[in-house]
Amino acid sequence: MTIKTRFAPSPTGYLHVGGARTALYSWLYAQANQGEFVLRIEDTDLERSTQAAIDAIMDGMNWLNLTWNEGPYYQTKRFDRYKALIQQLIDEGKAYKCFTSMEELDALREAQMAAGEKPRYDGKWRDVPESEHPQDQPYVIRFKNPTEGSVVFVDEVRGKIEVENSELDDLIILRTDGSPTYNFCVVVDDWDMGITHVVRGEDHINNTPRQINILKALNAPIPTYAHVSMILGDDGKKLSKRHGAVSVMQYRDDGYLPEAVLNYLVRLGWSHGDQEVFSIEEMKQFFSLEAINKAASAFNTDKLIWLNQHYLKTLPVEQVKSYLTWHLTDQKLDISNGPAIEDVIKAQADRVKTLKELVEISRYFYEDFSEFDANAAKKHLRPVAKDALILVKQKLSEISDWTPENIQQAINDTATELELGMGKVGMPLRVAATGAGNSPSLDVTLSLIGQEKSVNRIEQAINFIINRENS
Repeated sequence: MTIKTRFAPSPTGYLHVGGARTALYSWLYAQANQGEFVLRIEDTDLERSTQAAIDAIMDGMNWLNLTWNEGPYYQTKRFDRYKALIQQLIDEGKAYKCFTSMEELDALREAQMAAGEKPRYDGKWRDVPESEHPQDQPYVIRFKNPTEGSVVFVDEVRGKIEVENSELDDLIILRTDGSPTYNFCVVVDDWDMGITHVVRGEDHINNTPRQINILKALNAPIPTYAHVSMILGDDGKKLSKRHGAVSVMQYRDDGYLPEAVLNYLVRLGWSHGDQEVFSIEEMKQFFSLEAINKAASAFNTDKLIWLNQHYLKTLPVEQVKSYLTWHLTDQKLDISNGPAIEDVIKAQADRVKTLKELVEISRYFYEDFSEFDANAAKKHLRPVAKDALILVKQKLSEISDWTPENIQQAINDTATELELGMGKVGMPLRVAATGAGNSPSLDVTLSLIGQEKSVNRIEQAINFIINRENS
């Protein structure tokens, strides 16, 4: 048997963190078992489904590189198939027309709750013959759920689950407007698409017994189910916007690497010993549904940042560059006039938390500046630093081979000749060259900035000090 899983989001918003983890688990299970992964767009909610949301889901899946073997399938393009099977159920006496109005249902629910009962449809039209149906009156189609026995299934995460059929009412499978409902479409899709394993959130557990009964009524095979727990925020409450970014693409925008996000998501409810860092290949090798934790997982942004820093430092530079390109465009940094971006990545990767931050602190490699950071200038561009800057400028301008080694030698010689500590030369030089007080080592920084730019910026700093003296 070929393992076949699916990710089936509703296009009513972005791809959120919980959905991305579900997609990852489904994708990994297929990958781990040489199976297939299907992407299905469950767009039966015609009022709330949007093309923008579909695009957002696709963007998120593509950014995470969760590629699918089939799809995307759209439920709205399969209405004829659903309606044909609904008619089949009606013909077989397994579904029926219900003429109970919304007002009647509301009154029924209120009466049941007032009596301390579980609100549910009372089956009023379940056995009314066609000859007694009212004419020209709106109706829905309901599935005739069994009234005896129970539904038993073994959840791969939670173990055996049993629900009495008496607890389930007759589910609407076709609305008054003629559109089929979610629970019916899911059943038909999983059957038609040969889905063997359904991995989804725990909020669907209550739907599973209903869906199994419909599958049985259609004489369709029943897939294996695995319901994963929700993700909580640091405060123990359900993850939401107040906890920060919950959209997958927001993490892209904030400068996270997809490898870091995937590594973080896979550990939100799954483990393999004490291992924290997993390559995609290791995830495929080790992943199993049985190792998913039943308990809810708490989102920890600090752990995600730690992983992001790890991948910034360990991924091939070309790979980091491919992700950085979006941020360079987004932050409007033109790198055509400056050092190779690969060299900047090597110099800065272990000094930042995100790609966004990498761009922010690398501008001085590509853009000149007319002002110095006020605090750095106040501390380091003082009259006492003028002689050191004048001498180091002279020595740097005389270098014929602009290498980090020769740059460092010029700085060392300046400190020796003036009998100054290295900090008395290095810090004013760093502020002069970068405009601020932080950068990689000076030999690397200046070699990347280039000789002409470095000398010109030191001259600018000297003039700043002279103006400061004369003011």
